[in-house]
Amino acid sequence: MIAAETLPPRDYSRLVTWRRLRVTLIAAVLLGLMQSATSSVTPAYVWIARAMTVGLLAMLAFGLFEQWPARLKPWLARWVWQLMGVVFSVPFGAWFAYWWTTGGNAHWWEDRLRMTGFAGLCFMGILFAPWIALTAMVRQRDALARDQALRFQLERSELERQALDARMRLLQAQVQPHFLFNTLANVRALVNTGSPRASEVLDSLIAYLRAAVPRLDEPDATLGQELQLVKAYLELMHMRMPDRLQYSLHADEGTSALRCPPMALLTLVENAVRHGIDPGEEGGRIEVHVALREGRCSARVIDTGVGLQQAAEGLGTGLSTLRERLQLAFGGDARLSLTGLVPHGVCAEIDFPAQRVSGGVT
Repeated sequence: MIAAETLPPRDYSRLVTWRRLRVTLIAAVLLGLMQSATSSVTPAYVWIARAMTVGLLAMLAFGLFEQWPARLKPWLARWVWQLMGVVFSVPFGAWFAYWWTTGGNAHWWEDRLRMTGFAGLCFMGILFAPWIALTAMVRQRDALARDQALRFQLERSELERQALDARMRLLQAQVQPHFLFNTLANVRALVNTGSPRASEVLDSLIAYLRAAVPRLDEPDATLGQELQLVKAYLELMHMRMPDRLQYSLHADEGTSALRCPPMALLTLVENAVRHGIDPGEEGGRIEVHVALREGRCSARVIDTGVGLQQAAEGLGTGLSTLRERLQLAFGGDARLSLTGLVPHGVCAEIDFPAQRVSGGVT
């Protein structure tokens, strides 16, 4: 049964709703036709009018007792209170119906036939009205349960979304120091060697950071933006070691507007430079390939550096953070893979759905 606390508080606009009115009128017409079948004197429309009067009063009592009073005694359930209101409203409704259908005759009960009809109307009303009310309460309970379940589901979805956003922000906050510290360490090494190009490299670094840092806090970026950052980063690294680093970038047409987590592609390239090219005496080459096929995007970063075995100690933090960011950004429909190359080198690839950025990332 329906507990009082599950019902909306004091919304009297619910006393007369279209659904309740429709059910009441249909039941009243059927009851009026049943009553008219037992009487050859009173027309059917009069019986229907009387039954409608009883039904409408019972409907008002059902809605009023549903909300009034706001609190009931602990031993009195709300559904019992509503049924009592419906049952007691039937005789009053029948009395009023006979009074106005007899032209306001105050002594209509002195007529034996009318008293018989009045008793029959009361009996039929008390017999059927509570069952109709119980059916309405059961349907209402089911509707309230569905609404409550829907509200809980929406609240849970919102909380999950907020948790994912918070987790994504945390992971991006981990990317910022990871990237900045690595880059500054490279600049420091260049300065320590006394290279005459230190000032030029520092100017390039400042220009690069000016473009890169504001994008760290963006929830979405495009592959076009990522490729611009990757190109700027590789130019910077090439200035630091011009004889040991060569690079090339290739992107299919239509990939520049696709969604990509900020710094995702840059993380792969930075990892290739730091753990693939830097440790080797001969340096190497980095190739970036972005391809679009069958609704998915594939971004590969290939380096000819020292390979997985020698670089394994440093492949943890950045790539594990990137893997988690990809899972959060694409709901688990993304993957990151590392493959060793022969005779040496690594191919790092990310594969994710081809989605265009909504809302216009700039």
